[in-house]
Amino acid sequence: MVQAIHTTVPGRARFKVSELYRSEPLKKLLEFRLARNKEISHVSASALTGNILVCFNSGNTPQTIESLIAGIVQEHHHHLENGTLPATPEAAPASGGSPVLASPLNTIRSYFFGPEDQPQEPWHLLEADEVLARYQTSKDSGLAAAQVQENLRKFGANVLPESQPRSAWEIFAGQFNSLPVALLGAAAGLSVLTGGLVDAVLIAGVVVVNAFIGYKTESEAEKTIRSLQTLVHPLAMVIREGKLREISSEEVALGDLVVLRPGSYVPADARLLEARHLSVDESALTGESMPVVKTEQVLLEENIPLGDRVNLVFMGTLVTGGEGLAVVVATGSFTEIGIIQSLAGEATTPETPLARQLGEVGDRLVLVCAGICATVFFLGLWRGLSWLEMLRNSICLAAAAVPEGLPTAATTTLVLGVRDMKRHHVLIRRLNAVETLGAVEVVCLDKTGTITHNQMSVVQIFSGMNVLKVAGGKFWSPEGPVFLADHRGLARLLEVSVLCNETKVYCQEGQYSLRGTPTESALVDLAIRAGIDVRALRQGYPLEKFNYRSEDRPFMGSFHKHPSKGKFLAIKGSPLEVLAMCGHYLLNGRKIALKEEDRLEIEAQNAHMAGEAQRVLGLSYGEGKDFPNGELPQGLVWLGMMGMADPVREGVKEARAGIKTMMIT
Repeated sequence: MVQAIHTTVPGRARFKVSELYRSEPLKKLLEFRLARNKEISHVSASALTGNILVCFNSGNTPQTIESLIAGIVQEHHHHLENGTLPATPEAAPASGGSPVLASPLNTIRSYFFGPEDQPQEPWHLLEADEVLARYQTSKDSGLAAAQVQENLRKFGANVLPESQPRSAWEIFAGQFNSLPVALLGAAAGLSVLTGGLVDAVLIAGVVVVNAFIGYKTESEAEKTIRSLQTLVHPLAMVIREGKLREISSEEVALGDLVVLRPGSYVPADARLLEARHLSVDESALTGESMPVVKTEQVLLEENIPLGDRVNLVFMGTLVTGGEGLAVVVATGSFTEIGIIQSLAGEATTPETPLARQLGEVGDRLVLVCAGICATVFFLGLWRGLSWLEMLRNSICLAAAAVPEGLPTAATTTLVLGVRDMKRHHVLIRRLNAVETLGAVEVVCLDKTGTITHNQMSVVQIFSGMNVLKVAGGKFWSPEGPVFLADHRGLARLLEVSVLCNETKVYCQEGQYSLRGTPTESALVDLAIRAGIDVRALRQGYPLEKFNYRSEDRPFMGSFHKHPSKGKFLAIKGSPLEVLAMCGHYLLNGRKIALKEEDRLEIEAQNAHMAGEAQRVLGLSYGEGKDFPNGELPQGLVWLGMMGMADPVREGVKEARAGIKTMMIT
């Protein structure tokens, strides 16, 4: 229940409390109870990590503090089971005994307002039927309307925690929180003391104008950022009372059955009940650019990373292929993306480089001014001048040393930076973010999706024992351009890449749109650019079924009806595995028997393309045969290999801005 994880520093201990994880009420109760103990000087608990830090006097030990924490946790469990509220402690003995409880409940009642904690289980280890039973729902009919309303009332709406917007007063007051403004305020005060009211008014005017400029810029950015949050309203497909309904994602409740389809947004964390070739883009959560293939099977290991929990889908991710059905197990701030957002909200803002440098300048300025003013004061006394006159002169000298124009110049420069960033479609909420951005010297970047487009494209083809370069949907050999009409093997290669492919193709007003994985979409996109009518091709070869990749079969096959020869089989996958099933290759439309030297040449070219950081696929086909399930097809015709890469974005090389870049992959 409670485990000490750091006790080496005397009077300070950190504990891991398993029940504290994602339990905001227990967090507040622990902090409330322990802070009332006179033997404890500081308490800080986190529901996001499940840790609690306690600072105590020398009369206690980590063991006594651990006992206190365990007692409060047990009491919390007791009151949850009985539906009552815990009382407030009047005292808690340092010896680790039970705290003395008092009767008034109103003091702590406010800590328990709001949604209750959501159940936390290792959902990836549970059977689907067990998860359904936990939420009293059915795979066929879903939740009843009354149960939906009860869960929403009990656990809250499915919305992520939002930071409170800054009020106009907070934005305006924040403009005075800087060292130059403090120095100007001191100068104005000194001017008043020495009778310089005009100087004081002018300095105050500079400060107010500076604050107004900063307030105007930040308030506009705040309004723009807030307005963006209302532009997108994700929808979710759920099954309730046996009917498929489209609702707002905010209305999704614990226990809802969510229907997942290509292109749909995952509205909450959910345990998969069905997964039919389901793939999900989880880059927003894990940073991995490639879609993750999902399964409904139970996993065996408990402590595995989120990216490996393939029987769960997470809020904020996107379905890229296949279909699925899942039961919601976490909503709102209890989702994985909600936890990340909460952690980010708890992060403290560090001091900006400019503020740190101004602080150093201010310290030196104060010391130098103090030394010069003291020297002038004593020199005047030594020459026989009155001390009052010399005091007034010294104060005036100190006021004159303050740079009145610095805040205005700094604020104006930052405002110009904010407006320049806005022209590049970057919104900045606070002015000091610009100065921090300007101090960046090194940027570490992930390659995929940052430096590159995160969109695969075919860059090289090996067909008919010839290497072809690909650019803009056109093909080039060392001798010159290559046309499909003159290269039947290349045309067949593109056709097979379209047939053995799950990418959905939509056409509206002559414009194609593709929905599928980046790899398969790249193959279809190349065929379209080369002039192949992919929809007519698929209609001419009706699909019967797919045989998908597996751990022991690193290739994919699709079975089609041949227009004239009965059956047609299209294969794509690991080049060497596909080559092993082939007995011929296609050259200028003719089938030629594969010799040993041909196989060695193909293997060498595969190694060369892979060595150039290309993702290589081998393709082949067979026709006029019926290949039984579970048997590896033989006697196929080798078509060639396609090498794909994720191209670098335009302008990346030029967009250095004097900043050192480091690629992390």
